[in-house]
Amino acid sequence: MYAAGKYSSRGPALIPRMKTKHRIYYITLFSVVLLGLIATGMFQFWPHSIESAADWTLDKRSVHDAPLVRLPVSSPIPERGDLSCRMHTCFDVYRCGYNPKNRIKVYIYPLQKFVDELGVPISSTGLSREYNDLLGAISDSDFYTDDVTRACLFVPSIDVLNQNSLRIRETAQALAMLPRWDRGMNHLLFNMLPGGPPDYNTALDVPRDRALLAGGGFSTWTYRQGYDVSIPVYSPLSADVELPERQPGPRRYFILSSQTAIHREYRAELERLKEENGEALLLLDKCSNLSQGAASARKRCYKGQVYDYPQVLQDSSFCVVLRGARLGQAALSDVLQAGCVPVILADSYILPFSEVLDWKRASVFIPEEKLSEMYGILKSIPHRQVEEMQRQARWFWEAYFSSMKAIGLTTLQIINDRIYPYAARTYEQWNNPPVVKWSSVNSPLFLPLIPPRAPGFTAVVLTYDRVESLFRVITEISKVPSLAKLLVVWNNQNKSPPEESVWPKIGVPLKVVRTKENKLSNRFFPYDEIETEAVLAIDDDIIMLTSDELQFGYEVWREFPDRLVGYPGRLHLWDHEMGKWKYESEWTNEVSMVLTGAAFYHKYFNYLYTYKMPGDIKNWVDAHMNCEDIAMNFLVANITGKAPIKVTPRKKFKCPECTAIDGLSLDQTHMVERSECINKFASVFGTMPLKVVEHRADPVLYKDDFPEKLKSFPNIGSL
Repeated sequence: MYAAGKYSSRGPALIPRMKTKHRIYYITLFSVVLLGLIATGMFQFWPHSIESAADWTLDKRSVHDAPLVRLPVSSPIPERGDLSCRMHTCFDVYRCGYNPKNRIKVYIYPLQKFVDELGVPISSTGLSREYNDLLGAISDSDFYTDDVTRACLFVPSIDVLNQNSLRIRETAQALAMLPRWDRGMNHLLFNMLPGGPPDYNTALDVPRDRALLAGGGFSTWTYRQGYDVSIPVYSPLSADVELPERQPGPRRYFILSSQTAIHREYRAELERLKEENGEALLLLDKCSNLSQGAASARKRCYKGQVYDYPQVLQDSSFCVVLRGARLGQAALSDVLQAGCVPVILADSYILPFSEVLDWKRASVFIPEEKLSEMYGILKSIPHRQVEEMQRQARWFWEAYFSSMKAIGLTTLQIINDRIYPYAARTYEQWNNPPVVKWSSVNSPLFLPLIPPRAPGFTAVVLTYDRVESLFRVITEISKVPSLAKLLVVWNNQNKSPPEESVWPKIGVPLKVVRTKENKLSNRFFPYDEIETEAVLAIDDDIIMLTSDELQFGYEVWREFPDRLVGYPGRLHLWDHEMGKWKYESEWTNEVSMVLTGAAFYHKYFNYLYTYKMPGDIKNWVDAHMNCEDIAMNFLVANITGKAPIKVTPRKKFKCPECTAIDGLSLDQTHMVERSECINKFASVFGTMPLKVVEHRADPVLYKDDFPEKLKSFPNIGSL
């Protein structure tokens, strides 16, 4: 019709006048062609079956308007479900095929109203609002297709979210009648409330053949690892309650329990904990003096005092999530929304989206038998870690729990990642909140996830006048097999570097660069002499690192070229009494920085440090002659959203020959200024980008009792 309209509007101007008999001839011919096109279109697009009868759209989801389908008593019933199913045995990946976007296509069956031979519906509720929202989200997403022949995954319009509303046998028969069922191959069912009294099975009881199940109550017995998807139990009770995000930190209560109808043994144990710890623990229950209904469901009580739920959850640092009749609890979603750290006591429970989410960052999992030890366990968690868990809990809710849309699209993304693993989201993308970046920098750099081709690294040594120590450092570094070039940054304008004849003789090019001003930032200038991608920044007093340690550090950097990979580890902490950040140099299991007195990094960060550092940070560093290493850690963490990597166990890096006069870091004001740096930089960046990790990279066999010739890095050194 578009082409015809275009033709008619321009026809008079393009077609010259013709004789009447020619006009009649062409009109007749055009009419015949037009009729042929109309007939062809009717046969081409006329619906031939229920699969193409109507595109599944938002205005066609009324149960009242859906076609009625009667299920004969003799209709086949699918098999119970194969617990051995995995993606390579029960899923046809060839349906998905290759596409440039690496995205599966999902087809939603047209809505039908299934009834038995007597006309009784298979479900007492029909299509729930939650399932309606879920299907709507899928249909509006990039996963959706209305072409059944292109579909990789099929989602029935049969609502099985709540097993309590289903007739098990008839629902199974309805599934088996779906045109593309094929024993459930490539079909996805969503269920949040599985099982029923008295046993409350942890997976949907509807026989479903080989269909994938996105379930809200899986246990380790019913969950098919890498096939099913564990999803949250959506909380419609709190869906309309907006809880403003609350800043992490200590709250009025230390532990809060708000669930109702929990087992009497658990209730008794919680009462005992309440007696022992007093006001630190708030134990709520259902309000007995309120009339039943939605209003009472939003209230919790303790000794006659009424609390608003879920708002009260924001008043506690930790919130208990106990197993109820079912393993999966909607309370988990409420707790996350409140930014309260969930304390999960539900043995064998498969946490929602645990295939991709690192729940250790947002929750505490305690065995049910250790409920009596809960208070002591939680008290042992550092304040800083609790605050990070509170932030992570709230972000998990916003990203993955807050709506049926979030739950549905997260499920599809997980399945998508399985089918296209080379394009899958990374651990950081799943678990790290979006990084706040300053507006003045837009990094054009794409750092590869594979080792770079450029051979070796350039060692950049910053020095002032410690010639003897400098020469020892050069001699040790020259023994590293991957060293490509050595660059000495001479920072002393009042003294010339030694004569060329006295410098150590090494097998790689050695270049001395004289600076115009004595600035610490000179070590991070993007010198033209740096031709390799890898840079080793090292101080002129780091003489204790062995060639094996340096070579191993370089090998680790090659696998993680977007990280700072170094040796001296440091930590930042929040000082609750002072209300500000604190620099910590004591030995701990945690690391948030590696000092650039000995660290590998990509040379691109030299450019960012020199030309794109936000605010007045670089000038502040040069004026105070301190904290250039902390500034580089802030820069890299803010750009990448990733933590540094500490390599090898060594913790002592002090030069044994260096005196207090020589060592800048030994000045009494040094540590105080380091803490000031962290607070200053966090203020300029507008966030705290540093990530705390409990991780260290060591060679595989370095501590094993093996012959030295079997070890790639035998001389790693001691603490």
